[in-house]
Amino acid sequence: MTPALQAHGVRVRFGNRIVLDDVGLEVTRGEWLALVGGNGCGKTTLLRVLGGLHQPDAGDVRIGEDRLDALPRRAVARRVAMLPQALPAVGTLTVAQLVAHARYAARGPLGMLGGGTDAVVADALAATGVAQWADAPVDRLSGGERQRVRLALALAQDAPLLQLDEPTTFLDVRHQLEVLDLVRRLQAERGLTVVAVLHDLAHAGRCSDRVVALRDGRIHADGAPSDVVD
Repeated sequence: MTPALQAHGVRVRFGNRIVLDDVGLEVTRGEWLALVGGNGCGKTTLLRVLGGLHQPDAGDVRIGEDRLDALPRRAVARRVAMLPQALPAVGTLTVAQLVAHARYAARGPLGMLGGGTDAVVADALAATGVAQWADAPVDRLSGGERQRVRLALALAQDAPLLQLDEPTTFLDVRHQLEVLDLVRRLQAERGLTVVAVLHDLAHAGRCSDRVVALRDGRIHADGAPSDVVD
């Protein structure tokens, strides 16, 4: 079976510094892979490369059988949803209005002109437990509530691959566990493939199916959580 995501010989240089050096990995469909490692090890850069947000200096990334760099940006967005560390400034947008923006890749500019909330947006709001705040301004929500909205925004892209960049940053322990458990439930219910950068090894061991540890821009360990986190 073709993996959901593959990286071959990925190399990234920032000036004179090599951030990723000949990195290769495969992610199986339906798997949760956690990227862990110390600050500056290259895990966020690798996630951006895997999501098509940064072009590597060498190597390639494939989604299924397609090279990522050969796909139009909208086509990538229909297959990969990224949950960044923080939301951009959203002004006075309500939760429903913000999450509806995720439908651009599927509906296109003409489809977006009609506005409204389609069935996928309504489903994303319900699945993440934020439908009750649909008409509330995003900037009035708490940190844990905004994190759920970010997840709804990613889910509304209706992409089979979900990428998370430190999804528990700035949250207290209770909200960290709530968000991770929600992602785990959605993964199981929808057959999502998840690639997540996690800074907490306990979270990586608890939630993921597989852990890849980076060190100095290379893969230092790759295996089941019980084999990598000891």
